[in-house]
Amino acid sequence: MWEDSLAAIGDEPASISLDEYASRQNRLFGQLKGSDLIIITNPKESVRSNDVHYHFRSSSDMLYLTGWKDPESTFCAYQREGKWIRTLFVQPKDVLKEIWEGRRPGIEGAVEEWPVDEAYSIHDLEEKLSEMLVQCSRVFVKLGVDDTVDKVVENEVKRNSRERQKFGTGPMSIVDPSPLVNELRLRKSESEIALMRHSAKIASQAHIQAMSNTKPGVGEWQLEGIIEGLFKYCNTDGISYPCIIGSGENATILHYNVNNDTCNDGEVILIDAGCEFDGYASDITRSWPVNGKFTPEQAEIYNIVLDAQLAAIDKCRVGNPYDAPHNEARKVLAEGLIRIGVIKQSLDDALSTDGELSNWYMHGTGHWLGLDVHDVGVYRPNDKPRVFEEGMVITVEPGLYFGAWRPDVDCPKKYSNLGIRIEDDVLVTIHGPDVLSRDCPKTIADIEAIVGRA
Repeated sequence: MWEDSLAAIGDEPASISLDEYASRQNRLFGQLKGSDLIIITNPKESVRSNDVHYHFRSSSDMLYLTGWKDPESTFCAYQREGKWIRTLFVQPKDVLKEIWEGRRPGIEGAVEEWPVDEAYSIHDLEEKLSEMLVQCSRVFVKLGVDDTVDKVVENEVKRNSRERQKFGTGPMSIVDPSPLVNELRLRKSESEIALMRHSAKIASQAHIQAMSNTKPGVGEWQLEGIIEGLFKYCNTDGISYPCIIGSGENATILHYNVNNDTCNDGEVILIDAGCEFDGYASDITRSWPVNGKFTPEQAEIYNIVLDAQLAAIDKCRVGNPYDAPHNEARKVLAEGLIRIGVIKQSLDDALSTDGELSNWYMHGTGHWLGLDVHDVGVYRPNDKPRVFEEGMVITVEPGLYFGAWRPDVDCPKKYSNLGIRIEDDVLVTIHGPDVLSRDCPKTIADIEAIVGRA
């Protein structure tokens, strides 16, 4: 079923190299003082029920700085004799637990295969971390992730020992490292871009498979199964967010993810689905007719959204403000709705805060994308729109939603319960926008040629 998809996706790209991890760490260390200690913690495993846990995923900061994916782990870095020492606390080797839960790299494996200088058992975390804290003046740590780390750090900050009074040792302040790490993560390297492009290729093929298997009577859950099945078949980490599979009026609910309705003849289905590959997310939305043929009214709205998306993508250029795509998308959407009579206001009035466009388009046009589907990075530093730089990746996803079930608007009958959104992943380059998800069809002709062909 999926052999053609595999051929279209191509070979897996290389993982992030140890040299690149070291470079990321060094760029972070370059913003710290010699007396600083930085701690990156992984979340605890979460219990699903009884003795069953949810699938574990490392924190994105841990992945970014080390690539470490196992639970019960903490990364620390401190200076010794003018050199930064990178330390990883990990689960030690344990034959009995490994029989039940899988092999562990252990302390020796962590030092040999990961970008660190030393490793210790996670069971030694409190003792070793206390020793590190005594030597620092500021500790960079995000509180609220690991209770053990929080307790040790707070105890050392509050400790009033004779050594501290005599020598002035010990941490005096706690600082959240997130702003520093977030700025590093915002601009993607060539290796990261290769992983994100591969993730987008897989997600594109998943959408194509869903299109080809769509027909009246198919269940939203069945299309979700096809999409997630291809993700696993292609060796991804799984979904990057819960799939949105909404047909008919469900397509007008922005984050609908119940996915338990039947897709009916005459409806348009909206699918928003992406995967993670080696930690990096894709995020794609397409909308298509369940029976394989857009009605004139559906095509009318679809083309307005597509025009808005293409115009917005063209604004993803070095030097433009990050909100340029959003402003352009809103303008094109408003012009289109004025042209077909849905909006009765002037363009300026329609685009105002309480203008009519907000009845049918009520969300932003994009967000950063990377190790998180809604990736890190401030959008308005110093309350001014950030300017696009090479290596930034942003989604572009305008839409129009005509929910006849809504009591707050008078929905045009001929567009009743029609929801259209088109979303792509766009890399900003010096040569212009590079659509990482370009493999996913989005013209009416291309979509109609695929829907139902399975």
